[in-house]
Parts: sequence; C-alpha cells; structure tokens
Amino acid sequence: MPRTQRNDNFIDKTFTVMADIILKALPTNQKAKEAFAYYRDGMSAQGDGEYAEALDNYEEALKLEEDANDRSYILYNMGLIHASNGNLEKAISLYQESIELNPRMPQALNNIAVLYHYQGEQAKEAGEEEKAEAFYDKAAEYWKQAIRIAPNNYLEAQNWLRVTGRSEMDVFF
Repeated sequence: MPRTQRNDNFIDKTFTVMADIILKALPTNQKAKEAFAYYRDGMSAQGDGEYAEALDNYEEALKLEEDANDRSYILYNMGLIHASNGNLEKAISLYQESIELNPRMPQALNNIAVLYHYQGEQAKEAGEEEKAEAFYDKAAEYWKQAIRIAPNNYLEAQNWLRVTGRSEMDVFF
C-alpha cells in the first residue's frame, strides 16, 4: 500500500491532502507529478525512520524527475539518510551531486563540512594528526563556501574557522 494511503495522524493527513491539491493544480506533466509523489512518500518515510523505504521512493523520484533543482533536493535527502546510517562516503558523494545540480545549497555544503570535521575528530582521537588536519582543511573549505552563500548561518562553524585560524573572511553581525 502506498505511504499516502497509510497516514496515521492529523498532520500526515493534512500534508497529504494539501500536497494532492497542489499536485493536481500544478501545470506540470504526469512524469513530474509522479516524481513529486515519490519524493513526498520518501520524505514521509524518512520522517518515520523508514530509511530503506525512503531511499526506494527517492530512487524512483530520481528516475522521473528532470528538474535539476528538484533532483538536488532528492539527492540531499538521500545524503541525510546515508549520513545517519554511518555511510559517510556515500553521503558526501550524494551531497556533492546535489551541489553540482544546485551550487547555492548551503545546507549540503555544511553537511559535507560536518562529516569531514567528524572524520577529523576521529583521526585526531586515533593519534593521526596529519590525517586529522587534512580532514579539518576540507571541512573548512566547505564551511567557507556555505558561509559565503548564507553569511547569517553556521555561526558555530564561523567561530571554529576563526579559532583554528582557517578563516580568511570576517563576518560581523
């Protein structure tokens, strides 16, 4: 049974009704509407922690979706799932694909930076200082890109960049 027929609560039911109304009113082709339905079901499954189902829906949405911006969000959400499951390399790859399609996606840039920083922390704990510094440098590059796009966001990253001497920009609020 499709996820849209299994709505368990008022919020899910309301979202589904509104999404269906928007979907019917949109002046798009049937393929784009089907892609959106899979994307919507993927987001619902992801919200419920049903990651395998969400990934299946996102894969189907990717097969149908032609709009680069929409594809970037599908890939981004797939990256979130892989990151939460500990598959960091796959998550980074998906985030990078989403950025290729939508270069002004600071949340994907930030998530890549977070994953590189995490890997740096792990390397540091293992006593691999050079490897840690390489990961930190990668994290810094992605955070700088995200901050250029969204200068009022990522304040913790901005502070980390300043404290570690990796910031080449001054951002004041």
